[in-house]
Amino acid sequence: MMLRNVIRSLIPAVLGLLLVALLVNSRSTEAAVAPLPDPAVDMDRSAAKGAQTAVLAGGCFWCTEAVFEHVMGVEKVVSGYAGGDAASARYDVVSAGRTNHAESIEITFDPTKITYGQLLKVFFSVAHDPTQKNRQGPDYGKQYRSAIFYKNAEQKRIAEAYIAQLGQAKVFGHPIVTEVTELQAFYPAEEYHQDFVKRNPHHPYVMVNALPKLDKLKKQFPQLFKK
Repeated sequence: MMLRNVIRSLIPAVLGLLLVALLVNSRSTEAAVAPLPDPAVDMDRSAAKGAQTAVLAGGCFWCTEAVFEHVMGVEKVVSGYAGGDAASARYDVVSAGRTNHAESIEITFDPTKITYGQLLKVFFSVAHDPTQKNRQGPDYGKQYRSAIFYKNAEQKRIAEAYIAQLGQAKVFGHPIVTEVTELQAFYPAEEYHQDFVKRNPHHPYVMVNALPKLDKLKKQFPQLFKK
C-alpha cells in the first residue's frame, strides 16, 4: 500500500516533466520559419567514388542517429564523440560537461544517392535547432552544441556556404550558432548507445524528443524517408 501511494504521488511530477519536455521540444523543432532551400554549393555527384562519411553534432546523439538512420542513401550511423581527446571519450565524463567533446554521429553515406549538402539540409531542418547555443531541447551543456566536423576542404566549403545561404535567406528567427570545425578524431560511444531509439522506442525521452523528429523527417522529406 505504501509503495502504491508513493507511485501515485510521483505521477503529477512525472507528467509535469513530460509536459515541459514536450513544450521545449516543440519550440526547438519549429525554429525554421520557412522551408529550407537546397544548398547552392554542393558536391559533384558525378565525381564521387565510394562511400563517404560526415560527422555532425546536434544535441543528444540518440535523436540525431535516429533521424539519419531513416534517410535514403545513408548506409550506417554511429553515435560517438568528437571535439575532444581519446582519454575523455567516455559517456560519464562527456555527459558531465568536463570535456571538449560534443555528442556526435558519424554518417556513412552513398554520395551517388545523397550529397553532403543534402545531409546538411536534413541536419538543419529536422535533426536539431541550429540557433540554440550549447543546448538542444531539454539538454544543456557544451556537449550538446551544434557542430559540423568537416573531414576535408570540400566539406568545409559546403558547410560554410550553406550556413551563409541560410543566414541570408533568414529562414530562422535567430542567428545560426553551428560551429564548423575540422575533425581531429571520432570516437564511437558505448555499445548501449548505438541504435538506442530503434531498441527503446517506448523510452520516455525517446517518445518526447526523438520520435517527433522522425515524424517531421517523414513529412518534410518523404522522398528521402526510409523505414
